[in-house]
Amino acid sequence: MSNETRETEQQGVAGFMARAKERAGERVKKGANERIVRPFEHEFSGFMGNAISEGRLFSLADAVSDYQLNDIDVTDTTCEYCAVGCRFDVLSKDGTVLGTRPNPEKAPINGISTCVKGKFSHSYVTDEDRLTQPLVKDDGEFREASWDEALNRVVDDLDGIREEYGPDALGLVASSKATNEANYVMQRFAREVIGTNNIDNCNRLCHAATVSGLSSTVGFGAASVGIEALEETDCYLITGSNTTEAHPVIATKIKQNVKDDDADLLVFDPREIQMAEYADQYSRIEPGYDNTWINGLIRHIITNDLHDEAFIDERTTGFDQVAETVEKFTPEFVEEKVGVPPEELKNAAETIATADSCVFCWTLGLAEHSHGTENIYAMANLALITGHIGTPTSGLSPFRGQNNVQGGGGDMGPIPNNFPGYQPVTDEENRKKFADAYNMDVEEMPDKEGFRITDMFLAAEQDDLKGMFIQGENPLISEPNIGHAREVLETLDFLAVQDIFLTDTAEYADVVLPATSSLESNGTYTASTRHVQLVKRAIDPIGNVKPDWKITQALAKRFGYDWEFSHASDIMEEINDLTPIYAGITHERLEDLGEEGGLQWPVWDEDHPGTPYTYADQFQTSDGLAHMHPADTVEPSETPDDDYPLVMTSGRVLYQYHTGTMTFREPGDVSYSNRSFVEIHPETAEEYGVSNGDTLDITSRHGETQAMAEITSRPSPGEIFIPMHYLDGGANNLTKEKPLDGPSRSPEYKVTDVQISVAGSDTDTPASAVPGSEEERSTAADD
Repeated sequence: MSNETRETEQQGVAGFMARAKERAGERVKKGANERIVRPFEHEFSGFMGNAISEGRLFSLADAVSDYQLNDIDVTDTTCEYCAVGCRFDVLSKDGTVLGTRPNPEKAPINGISTCVKGKFSHSYVTDEDRLTQPLVKDDGEFREASWDEALNRVVDDLDGIREEYGPDALGLVASSKATNEANYVMQRFAREVIGTNNIDNCNRLCHAATVSGLSSTVGFGAASVGIEALEETDCYLITGSNTTEAHPVIATKIKQNVKDDDADLLVFDPREIQMAEYADQYSRIEPGYDNTWINGLIRHIITNDLHDEAFIDERTTGFDQVAETVEKFTPEFVEEKVGVPPEELKNAAETIATADSCVFCWTLGLAEHSHGTENIYAMANLALITGHIGTPTSGLSPFRGQNNVQGGGGDMGPIPNNFPGYQPVTDEENRKKFADAYNMDVEEMPDKEGFRITDMFLAAEQDDLKGMFIQGENPLISEPNIGHAREVLETLDFLAVQDIFLTDTAEYADVVLPATSSLESNGTYTASTRHVQLVKRAIDPIGNVKPDWKITQALAKRFGYDWEFSHASDIMEEINDLTPIYAGITHERLEDLGEEGGLQWPVWDEDHPGTPYTYADQFQTSDGLAHMHPADTVEPSETPDDDYPLVMTSGRVLYQYHTGTMTFREPGDVSYSNRSFVEIHPETAEEYGVSNGDTLDITSRHGETQAMAEITSRPSPGEIFIPMHYLDGGANNLTKEKPLDGPSRSPEYKVTDVQISVAGSDTDTPASAVPGSEEERSTAADD
């Protein structure tokens, strides 16, 4: 690692703090962190750790001078941002969050680490824009209403649509940011109360292809390994993951293993992300051709007898068909389509095949395609033919995006094809099991798969879906093709939204219900590594907000269903009674674990210790074998032409979180990335006459937008990158609502053909000096 890179990393958080100081109006030099914060930690027995909330960091008197240590409330909880599953203590007083502090005794995944968002970005909880009272819309204008009025309005309108058009004319959207308990209750509401399987969540827009591909190949639609593998494996293959910006704590563990233990790191990505700087080999690939290069690796391994024949014979099926399918993916073919030279393909294949252990890591760059499930098949095939699965340090590790997308997005059953625990709704025994638990006749339990969220928007366009109830999601920005999503929301007969802010989506609602934030909630989240961990209320709910599950329970009661849940722990007891992989998980057991932290499902009973890694002896399939599937799609759904000669791909930036509902209200986060931008290679910029800071008109076959140019070598010539977080200038103004991946019904966010032109600069300031520039974003915050 170069001195420049090391210095950049060391300065990342310090720079962030310095900008916080300026906003607070403090006159402190750059050394303030060392001279003030750390001595303060020692003086107060380290209680503040290194995590005083930004904005108070350089105003210590305001934060703590009036309090003795025993006057400050300390609550251990799980982070509300990405699905790494970091835990920390929240320090609060009188409803104000003073800061957070990692507590390694209760943090099995992150230990002493947190990222910038987990450390600083919690003041949104008491932001002046928080919803504190229900809203109803009259004549196009919102007004405050009582809970009784708002809930009755929701019930009347949902029931009216159901009575006139049937239950499948309604679509419900659960939240991957809400607790497991809230999501479980939401799926029960859809099936028992409304009578439909039309329930889904944002998992459809990110890792649904991962779930689809892995569940049909190895059994569980989740990571097969835990944090041990990410710390100790001998080899990593990372693709479609900007790990340092999307999952900083995991990135730190990987880089540490590469540096200290000489683990091999292979990175395949269209952009030269920061992880590429640490890689033994970085291969730049063309967006949309993942099947091609992965199949090229498989072909090389098989052709050169580097595959694990004993593992394949004993533990898999489908190898012969895969071997036949990959024959066309020669080194020459891979280089032509993907741009990876034969020597790089050979080196990567042989490094993986000969490693003692290997972890295959990816995020949405592999999944968000119109053939995303095939991409996952290919990755699983690669792990299986090399035998790198089923051990503590070898396996499949998709990094999940939202804090509870593993649990709330899938495990709890807020999806149209499965009950909780991935039990298919089309199976009569499963329907009987849940119908009996809910005191229903089995004939009343819906028996066909419902609409996925992407299909809900398409069905609404065709007038087959009349109303929606959306909990904790902002699909106006997150759905593909913002223009299409807006048209759908405008034409619904009824829309109810449950959230913590009046989001862009909620602006179109007829009723808005105010929910508690993570720091005001009790329950559990499930991390990428299948860790189920407690979420604890750190401050009292503000205003007149209610927990998500209590709102859903109140709606059910108005429909005539009396659910006797008095605490989130009661819901978990029902979950573990009906969901085999959660059978041994209770709130009491999680509280008693102490330093062991959470439990990794499957946890088959209350004496079971959990499962740090899966598939040690057999796969979770009907015959115990892994089922390989051929994956031979080559082209993405669209390719450049004279009208749209460039390719746009999309992704995250470190200082923002999904659609910005929380982070857009954090001054520190906004100071780094307050607007959208478009990364463009210097060669492409020269060809189109683009200068740093120019405002660009960007058009696709599906929409148009404007964003500020940032000239950088991160993308390839002929490609551009736009982040997905923004309404104005964001990538989803350009993406398409169809075609969708067949098995998962996920959209293709990662390949969109575009044209660009200079619209005229809004500023004379060069891009390197404006918030969100490459130089600032690439500074490390994975401390």
